[in-house]
Amino acid sequence: MDTIFALATAPGKAGLGVVRVSGPRSDDACDALAGARPEYRRASLRRLYGAQGDVLDEALVLRFEAGKSFTGEDVVEFHLHGSVAIIQAVLRRLGALEGFRMAEPGEFTRRALENGRMDLTQVEALADLIDSETEAQRRQALDLLSGALSARVGRWREATLRAVSLLEATIDFADEDVPVDVSPEVRALLTEVVQGIEAELTGLDAAERVRTGFQVAIVGPPNAGKSTLLNYLAGREAAITSEVAGTTRDVIEVRMDLGGLAVTLLDTAGLRETEDAVERIGVQRARDRAEAADLRVHLVADGMATDMQPLPGDVVLRAKADLTGGEGVSGKTGQGVPALVEAVKDRLMTKAGEAGLASRERHRLALQAGATHLHAAIGLLDNGPDLYELTSEEVRLALRRLEALLGHVDVEQILGEIFSSFCVGK
Repeated sequence: MDTIFALATAPGKAGLGVVRVSGPRSDDACDALAGARPEYRRASLRRLYGAQGDVLDEALVLRFEAGKSFTGEDVVEFHLHGSVAIIQAVLRRLGALEGFRMAEPGEFTRRALENGRMDLTQVEALADLIDSETEAQRRQALDLLSGALSARVGRWREATLRAVSLLEATIDFADEDVPVDVSPEVRALLTEVVQGIEAELTGLDAAERVRTGFQVAIVGPPNAGKSTLLNYLAGREAAITSEVAGTTRDVIEVRMDLGGLAVTLLDTAGLRETEDAVERIGVQRARDRAEAADLRVHLVADGMATDMQPLPGDVVLRAKADLTGGEGVSGKTGQGVPALVEAVKDRLMTKAGEAGLASRERHRLALQAGATHLHAAIGLLDNGPDLYELTSEEVRLALRRLEALLGHVDVEQILGEIFSSFCVGK
């Protein structure tokens, strides 16, 4: 196996640059560049030398032994001054060593998966942690990275294995008198797992929204102040505003952090009947996006109505309160905006509170397939020992789905897609 290396910190000029080396010849990098190997897990100050004996940098060197490193292999890290020239010189020096090559995107993390240091849900969590923009996303990613979902799936796996073992024992002794009927215990085990899976599926949509961001659509008739309100919330001129009705023709998106949640605000075209072909397309897009959004803010204007009825939980406010007086919201003066923000935040926090641990479509498909096979197995139990072989096969299929969720089987086709999203140094 090749020994791989890469810059593990962001490229470009910085105060610090970390070059990571992983593989069977990692210690050779210490010998070649630092001249001596420091003790494991002890940062040591060393001068790094080029092939001609010239000094490349004075750096901290860290060594990690196989089985106790991020990748599970021997690992060496060079903590360099963050000069582009220094980093490039060290990378060139490593590339000239026999058996060394530059790591591919995500290759360090892939080796951690292959060496049992992480499972697939933790790999996905690491990618989410790197991409996290809000506090909620950070907490969610850390929960998954700590193995919370892995532990839950592990308990389901143990229960299904127990059920399989009971069924197989009965099948193996089919020609003998077996005094114990295993079906009650098998049914109890499988029912418990199914209930757990279905509870996890219930919270998956909310968890996915925490990970990818909630969508809040601002809807209402033309010239109700939707774009003005969006600009006020965004703190910039994100949308064109005009007194001319129908100015907004397409959906305009602004992403923001709202109470630790990632939220995309959608400014939609005014909802009305129109003969303008382009505006009609915009109105239809507005309806589609608004219906698919997690929450809608309806701006109600006197004398102007739309046929889009508020759904339970939507926020309904009188538009242009600076002109009409009384309660409502105004994107020009900011009147009512704090109350609007709190109302939206409270509703989204409630939705986020329903989130489970599973948060991806891949998780959904694996869990749904597993639950389907377990339901089939429970149904077959009613037919008694004569169909235990079919029952056992259904449980085994469910077990494979759970193992695939963790990356233990049948995942080769999705690994490339997952790891391609990583930077080279991960």
